[in-house]
Amino acid sequence: MTATAFLAIERLCVRLGGRVLVDDVSVALPRRCLVALVGPNGAGKTTLLRALAGLVPSQGQVTIDGKDLAGLAVRERAVRFAYLPQGHAVHWPLPVRDVVALGRYPHGATDPRRLGPSDAAAVDRALHEADLMALQDRPVSELSGGERGRVALARALATQAPVLLADEPIASLDPYYQLSVMALLRKQADAGALVVVVTHDLGLAARFADRVLTLRDGRLSNAGAPDVALSADRLAEIFAIEAFRGVHDGQPVIVPWAAR
Repeated sequence: MTATAFLAIERLCVRLGGRVLVDDVSVALPRRCLVALVGPNGAGKTTLLRALAGLVPSQGQVTIDGKDLAGLAVRERAVRFAYLPQGHAVHWPLPVRDVVALGRYPHGATDPRRLGPSDAAAVDRALHEADLMALQDRPVSELSGGERGRVALARALATQAPVLLADEPIASLDPYYQLSVMALLRKQADAGALVVVVTHDLGLAARFADRVLTLRDGRLSNAGAPDVALSADRLAEIFAIEAFRGVHDGQPVIVPWAAR
């Protein structure tokens, strides 16, 4: 591990139900970085993200800014890690603003309708960044799947955590909002956050990420810049595909083209 790592993962393993889901993963990640976590279905991407958030038991060590994750109280961990899970099920017809305000709970805001000035400002900013100001009074249960996805993202942004863990945040979005959300996550990284995004979109990973981590069978098979981690040889090895590769407006383009 490097001394400058903000998030350091050392020999992380996750075993659930007698199966090894994450196996001996070690990597050091800095702030101001957008990391794309890619790999085939069942590779362990979601489990790794949940382990980093402290949501599943694991072996090994995870440190954030030099502090051992295992030694942090639940609220301290929640202030440092904002976690956006897959799926956006909402079971109560709460207004969008109230759901987003739940992101302030780790900071002590227990009533979404009685926010202090700093909490209200954080919620306003998250609503604006996720393009939800016009929907803030709508019940979340009345929204489309894509709109609920943006609400979930806004809730995570409202936490203002230095690490944002996002599990397939663009999966249910149309192309416009896929690009908008990736640009927003890129903005969070540029502002100083460490953003780790699970995605199956190799083209957007190549375009927006600083680093790409590739998981296969629970093991970290590659970690590096997109042009290295998503090279033709790597795509063939990990995904068993060939891809069209190009450049548009100075940005890399990767389009999965054929199964091998």
